[in-house]
Amino acid sequence: MIVVLLNVYLVLLFCLVKFGIIPFNLFWKISPILVLFLLLVGLFIPMNWGAPQGLALVVRNSVGIVPNVAGEVVDVPVAANAPLKAGDVLFRIDPVPYQSKVEALEAELKFQELRLAQTTQLQTTGAGPAFDVQQRQAEVDNLRAQITNARWDLDKTTVRAPADGYVTNLALRKGARVSNLPLSPVMAFIDTSETIIGVEIPQIDARYIAPGQPVEATFKFAPGEVYTGTVESVLQAVATGQTQTSGTAVAPTTIESVPFIVRVKLDDQDFANRLPAGATGDAAIFTDRVKPAHVVRRVLLRQIAITNYINPF
Repeated sequence: MIVVLLNVYLVLLFCLVKFGIIPFNLFWKISPILVLFLLLVGLFIPMNWGAPQGLALVVRNSVGIVPNVAGEVVDVPVAANAPLKAGDVLFRIDPVPYQSKVEALEAELKFQELRLAQTTQLQTTGAGPAFDVQQRQAEVDNLRAQITNARWDLDKTTVRAPADGYVTNLALRKGARVSNLPLSPVMAFIDTSETIIGVEIPQIDARYIAPGQPVEATFKFAPGEVYTGTVESVLQAVATGQTQTSGTAVAPTTIESVPFIVRVKLDDQDFANRLPAGATGDAAIFTDRVKPAHVVRRVLLRQIAITNYINPF
């Protein structure tokens, strides 16, 4: 853009000299250098904090699916990357061991309830102590709690989608044995109920960014298009500024000025929901500073949008 503006000035200067409107003296000969300097200092350098621009990335939450019970997989009705709704069945574990446990506990409960009734009748007539009634009641209550837990285990043999989304890299098959170990997920579920778009902004350009400011973004996934949005938040921490509990002394590392992440929300939520996880692009944030530079930034962003047709990087 700075080259375009400088060339416009050169064309204008040539026309003014050609028609004798201004003399071609030393001042006008060196004026392009002065104009270049003024453009840099007065417009393009301040534009970086008045309308900062950075790379944008679409991120989605990934949930490692770990069943609550262990057993043999008897059915996997889902397909990889097929849209799912919250509550759709992901896979089923053989329910027979858990069903038999429920039935055994229910049979035991009927027996204990009968014993409780007999003991209560004896205690009412004075032929039995109250302690026996209390003991039988405790056994009945304990069995009821066990049945509740066993029914919960039985229900968890059917594993369902935790939200709207899809399963990716699906390798689970019928006949596999799964466990309920937290470090052994059996499939990766991508949550599409929320679209997270982050923009990397250099630290020197991020000081005037605030929630609610307008945003424009373009993505490689949709070349030639520019989408509007707003700033949701500026993440207040990056990994290099994070301390972790440890039993060792501080280990100094190389300090780098990493960019801050600004989370933005697009106005067109239908398009945002269609963006694949990992989609990249460029975004510009328009602060309340250096407003004349906003026009230039909008033009630059649209140039990027057009070149996305041919630029794969």
